[in-house]
Amino acid sequence: MTDRESLEARVAALEATVEQQAARIDDLEADLEAERQAREAAETRVDDLEATVERQDALLDALRKRMKTSRGMIGELQSRELEKGAHLRWAHVKPTLDDDLLDLHEDTVERISKDDGEYIRLPAEADPLDHDDGVALAHGDLLPIQQLAQLDEKTLQSVADARPDRLAAQIWQARQENTGDLWNDGCNGVREFLDAGELATWIRIQEGDVSRDYATKLARRTIDALLDLSNHRLYDELRSRRADGLQYKERRVVLPADAEIPGESRSKSEPVESEESAPATAGVTGD
Repeated sequence: MTDRESLEARVAALEATVEQQAARIDDLEADLEAERQAREAAETRVDDLEATVERQDALLDALRKRMKTSRGMIGELQSRELEKGAHLRWAHVKPTLDDDLLDLHEDTVERISKDDGEYIRLPAEADPLDHDDGVALAHGDLLPIQQLAQLDEKTLQSVADARPDRLAAQIWQARQENTGDLWNDGCNGVREFLDAGELATWIRIQEGDVSRDYATKLARRTIDALLDLSNHRLYDELRSRRADGLQYKERRVVLPADAEIPGESRSKSEPVESEESAPATAGVTGD
């Protein structure tokens, strides 16, 4: 091989090498561009994630503030209910106690056990209905007639302006205390009942300064008050009665067996007297 041929071969080899290196450079530049695009995509993703984290942090802060406000409101409500004499379930109040959110005049609360679990109350605080074996109710959970029946005579005079309202409260109190022989046990879907004639007689004895006719009118108005203050858990009906050989219609107040009276329950197996065994009604004409 001549020198010229050798030189041409050398040039051809170098040109091939240059072409290979150029192709390699193109491949590397393509890889570099792909890496650059991937990095830009990653940076964009990071920016999106950081923005999402910031939004979530702001949302969590708002939720924490709202939860703190809500827990404060729950603590306030529980405090007021405890001050009213309620017995609250221990599991419901414990988180409030742990966070020191109860706002009470008393320094301590009392933890007690009942048949259906543990409760918390102010020290030596009885249930609103004095039913320590059941679930306690706050004063506001009671029917208006139950609230009035809890008051002493002086407070009742100041709270209830209408005489029938005061009499209705006394009648309900007599029912709760099982005194006065006013309420009669019923049967066939009736828990208890009260006749207008017996009520009028009771009013004459109780008030002492009313005539027979006015006692009858007052009994009618008192029955209306009983229905209204019980949120119509009671209802009235007309019953045929006979006295002195005469038959007439008399108004009767009925407490149904299925009436929902806060704080009260009645076993289905509890025996009741038949209506026929109830005391006879005095001959006072009702509505």
